[in-house]
Amino acid sequence: MTPLITANQLEEIINSGENVLLCDCRFDLVDPQAGKKAYEEGHIPGAVYVDLDQDLSGPKTGKNGRHPLPTPEVWAQTKSRLGMDSKTLVVAYDGQGSVYASRLWWMLKATGHAKVQVLDGGLDSWNGPIGTMPRQAKPTDTPVPAMPYVGLVPVGGIVENLQTKKSVVIDARANDRFHGQNETLDPIGGHIPDAINYFFRDNLSGKLFKTPEQLYKDFHELLGSTKASEVIHQCGSGVTACHNLLAMEIAGLKGSRLYAGSWSEWCADPSRPVAL
Repeated sequence: MTPLITANQLEEIINSGENVLLCDCRFDLVDPQAGKKAYEEGHIPGAVYVDLDQDLSGPKTGKNGRHPLPTPEVWAQTKSRLGMDSKTLVVAYDGQGSVYASRLWWMLKATGHAKVQVLDGGLDSWNGPIGTMPRQAKPTDTPVPAMPYVGLVPVGGIVENLQTKKSVVIDARANDRFHGQNETLDPIGGHIPDAINYFFRDNLSGKLFKTPEQLYKDFHELLGSTKASEVIHQCGSGVTACHNLLAMEIAGLKGSRLYAGSWSEWCADPSRPVAL
């Protein structure tokens, strides 16, 4: 299954009556209630709202980042509550360049849910009707089994990589934040030593993802002969990093991994080195 789906393809699937669950993932890091409010004001009919803080993140301890992943057990319960069984095609969208939809896409793929796609262009690409009636999720008939996150790198793996240098770490944040400038979300500016910067918005042409061919060229220029399996993605809190991971998948570069704690976890421990 291709990682992306177009609005026309989605409309055909909806009209065919296929078992599809639309997930509206709109969110605003500065105003966490804005996404839910936007959903209530208008969304693709039949979509459920999936909240970054409430559904796609676990409890924060002050040491594990701004958007730590929920445990596999809690994530399985969330999938079951939202109605995501193995037969369900999940299509995620947002209004922020597919950033938050990418997080849902990665969490599902990483825990064994094969049938998931991101709506290319998000809600802006949708030419069909818009609904205002919130959809109540229909839980699955049977519990969804808990599966570990495949392709997840813990902070210890990043610490080890500083010595072994077996993997290339890509930071998805804007260049100024990567260099410790204009940092407004985390208490300390800078980046993980030896990381390279690739701003996630460079994956887009307008509001759509670039073509697979162009994305392949871009990442090949960035990584050279480095294999996808030797790439670890991170960002500020493990969200926009998923956008780069998705873009590599679109380009046919499969197997890169995610450091979900990202900079917000890394900088919470003053013993860890910081580069500018």
